[in-house]
This record gives sequence, structure tokens and C-alpha cells, in this order.
Amino acid sequence: MEIFIKIAQLLLSLSILVIFHEMGHFLAAKMFHTRVEKFYLFFNPWFSIFKFNFKGTEYGLGWLPLGGYVKISGMIDESMDKEAMKKPPQPYEFRSKPAWQRLIIMLGGVIVNVLLAMVIYVFMLYTWGESYLPTSEANKYGIAVDSMGMEMGLRNGDKIISIDGKIVKDFYQIPITLILDEADYILVQRDSMIMNVKIPDGAIGKLVKHKNPDFIGIRFPYIVERFGENSPAEAAGMQVGDKLIELNGEPLKYFHEYIREIPQQKGEEINIACLRDADTVFVSFRVPEEGVIGVYRTSPEEFFAFNTRDYSFVEAIPAGIVKGYRGIGDYLKQLRLLFSPEVKAYESVGGFITIGSIFPAEWDWERFWRLTAFLSIMLAILNVLPIPALDGGHVMFLLYEIIARRKPSDKFMEYSQIVGMILIFALLIYANGNDIVHLFN
Repeated sequence: MEIFIKIAQLLLSLSILVIFHEMGHFLAAKMFHTRVEKFYLFFNPWFSIFKFNFKGTEYGLGWLPLGGYVKISGMIDESMDKEAMKKPPQPYEFRSKPAWQRLIIMLGGVIVNVLLAMVIYVFMLYTWGESYLPTSEANKYGIAVDSMGMEMGLRNGDKIISIDGKIVKDFYQIPITLILDEADYILVQRDSMIMNVKIPDGAIGKLVKHKNPDFIGIRFPYIVERFGENSPAEAAGMQVGDKLIELNGEPLKYFHEYIREIPQQKGEEINIACLRDADTVFVSFRVPEEGVIGVYRTSPEEFFAFNTRDYSFVEAIPAGIVKGYRGIGDYLKQLRLLFSPEVKAYESVGGFITIGSIFPAEWDWERFWRLTAFLSIMLAILNVLPIPALDGGHVMFLLYEIIARRKPSDKFMEYSQIVGMILIFALLIYANGNDIVHLFN
């Protein structure tokens, strides 16, 4: 069921993004009285799921969910309609319009995707506000790190002060800041000492492949909130509100320690000491073969003061625009990592499985819209790359035409379109091939 929920969210998100992207081209074309022959959500090789005509444009739904398209008269695009290009240019055709109008038509989809992301952020801030965990607050118990964090030189209980001399206010932005800024060192407080942790060479590349932002997490006590079905801990006498403090005679105070240790005891008898009011009680039971004991911990909100802010609609507008602008900057940094010899991020490039996996297993509208806004920015930036067959390729040739004051030949545009489509399909095969390899691994 979880997989179907993820797929449904992915398809809905992609549908929204494709419709708005193509609508950007469509509206810009109509603004300059350019005929649009087709407007499709998803591709329709051989047949369409449904289609209808309205005012000279065929609207339809394709069966191949790899994007969508608008077919603009007099334009060399993925349809490769060479016969139409052999006919004399008509006033309503794309090729008959001035270069600056064609440039706006080609940028229409990218512009709408950026605006869509900002609009989503505006309504998100207005609807849900904004909440984050200040790094100073997260330092109450120090951090919890996994093996990757250990390899970087961090230790459980460290308190992060700054990264490359910059204070990161939002604790959950620390992992992405380390990666995107390719940080050199972290200033931490360890026990009573202030020290610089130098990030080892190659660590950022390993973090990208690690694909787990919890290599640095928050540390907090393990207090029982509720029990799962057939919980052996509950059957042994553990109660809601108990605070776990010891496992098999070893003092363990924090949730992450039990998550690490209990799976290693599966099939074994364990003894856990719990603090109940002012008393210490002991419960003993066998850990099931699944390695879980059916004890749900109290939410971190019980231990930390999260910063929250509500926005009026007027306040949300500039805040949403700023959030969109920062999202563009962050994604450009991610693209830069593709060309970093140390990071080798291209090895982690993923396709539809990777994109689908970022959606939650339960339907959560806030997360859905946050991810849709991010994907809208990603679609805008990828589309504006100067690759033939993408919007950015057409923009590149239009800028050449404006500067050189002459058009590239139709034959050149045809060959460029073919090369671009080959590159795009190769990238799709590579990205989704990566997904399949990672899935089997």
C-alpha cells in the first residue's frame, strides 16, 4: 500500500508540474498569436488515452508518464514534423515571429515553474506557517551520529557551534549545508572543550552516496509514548511514561543508543532498567527475531523548543518569494556537485524510483506541496540547461540569432534536436539504470 501511495503522489506532482510548465509555453504562444496544435499531459506515441479539440488545439492525455508537450506550429521540436517545415512560413507560425517573441515563448515554461514554486511556498507559509529546530536548542543533549558521522570525526554528544565559521540556525539544515557548501571543518563543543573537526578528504562524496541525512541527528531520552501490537516489552511490564536508562547493566540514556543496540540482541533475553516516577524498575524479555520491541518513543517536540512562526497572507508573499529564490540557489549548488571530482555525485543520479522514494509513505499534504515546489524548481533549472531538445537549447540558438542576426538553418536545428533527444534519453536510461542497480544492491 505504501508503494501505491508514493506512486500516486509522484504522478499527481508530475501532472501538476507538467501542466503548468506546458501552460507557460501555451500562454506565451497565444499572447503572440502563435498557433498551438497540441497540448498533452504525458506522451502519446501511437495512441492517446483521450483527446478533444477546442478552438483549433488538440488537448489530450498520453499513456507514457515521462513529461508532456505542446506542439507549436512552425517549430522544430520532438515531433520532428519536417514536412510542415518545408511549406512556406505562415504568419501564425513560431518561425514567423520575431526572435524576442520566440525567446519569451521558449522561456514561458521555465518562468511558470519558478513562479509556481514561489506560489506554493506562499500558500504553505500562510497555511502551515514555518517551524524549525534551532541548533542551539538541539545542542541540549548533543548530537547523535552514525558510522558516517564517526568517520567524519564527530562523536555522540558533540554540540555543533558553526560550519566553516558560519552559524546554521536550523539544525536540520546542517547535513545539506555540509554537502552543498563542501565544508572544510565543523566547530564543536566536546565535553568542556571547543575544537575544530576537520572534515577528511573524500568525506563529502561519501555523504552524497550515504543518502541518509541522519548521519547527524538529535539526541534525546527514550520515554515510552505507546506500544505496538504484541509488544514483548509491554507484556513484560513496561508502562507508558517509563524512561529507559539501562540495557543489560550498561547505562544507556538516549533513544538512538537503543535503536543501535537492541537489533543486535534479536533472539536473546535482555534486561532493561526504567525510571518510573521516582522508582527504578526492571523488565526482562526476549527480543523477537525482527529486532524490534514494539516501544514507540515520545516525540522530540517534548524535549526541544521548536521555533514556529505563523504568517498572514500579506507576510507570506515576500517570504515565499525568498524561499523560492533560496531553493534555486540550493539546487544550483547540487548541480555543481555533479562536476566535482571529489564528490562524483553523478554516480548517485537517480530516476523515477529515486524521485518517488522522497515522497512519504503516508499522504501528507504539507510534505507533498513542499516536494512539489522543490521539483518545480528542479524542472525549471534542468529545462533551461543549454542542451538541444530542451527549452535551454532553443534559448541558446535564439540568443545566437539575436546576437549574430541570422537564424541557424532548419537542417542544423533538425540535427541538433536529434542529438539533444539522444542525450536526454541516454540520461534517462543512466538515471533509471542507477535506480535499478541500487534497488538490487
